[in-house]
Amino acid sequence: MPRAGLNPQAVVREAAVLADEVGHDRLTLAALAGRLGVALPSLYKHVKGVEALHQKLSVLATAEIATELTAAAAGRAGVDALRAVAVAFRDYARRHPGRYPATQRAPDPDDPEHLAAAERAVGAVYAILHGYDLDGDAAVDATRMFRAAVHGFLTLEAAGGFGLPRDVDRSFDQMVAALDTAYRNWRS
Repeated sequence: MPRAGLNPQAVVREAAVLADEVGHDRLTLAALAGRLGVALPSLYKHVKGVEALHQKLSVLATAEIATELTAAAAGRAGVDALRAVAVAFRDYARRHPGRYPATQRAPDPDDPEHLAAAERAVGAVYAILHGYDLDGDAAVDATRMFRAAVHGFLTLEAAGGFGLPRDVDRSFDQMVAALDTAYRNWRS
């Protein structure tokens, strides 16, 4: 990409591609500058530093996953919606192994774009939980449970942490079914 074509959005988009190739933890300004064919100081015109880059990547990735979760939940309810959103999470993590970790960052309260993206992502889960008659504190707890279960599964899967001789997809389906059971019986 020529230097003249660089702007903050292009830098972040390229950082996302690079993160998917090398891993979130290996995304550095030096690697990105090399990828873009610019001197490292040139990047500071577009991003204030590596922390700012990771923040902007989190905004991008959170907005992307929010769009996918919302689309997955649309027109569905109950276990069908729960399964569709869990699968959308998993598919996103598989397609974007470097971006996915950035979706786990808590939104910056001073960044309206990040807050809006996070609200859309959590909103997709809240909409599902509403169908289970979970709201208020129960919805917060149930959302945390969903995120912890799905993220934990995805993290272990990506690290090659499932070595037992059982189909991993089946285990994923069982986890979703267990979440459905927990949500249907939440108040009892």
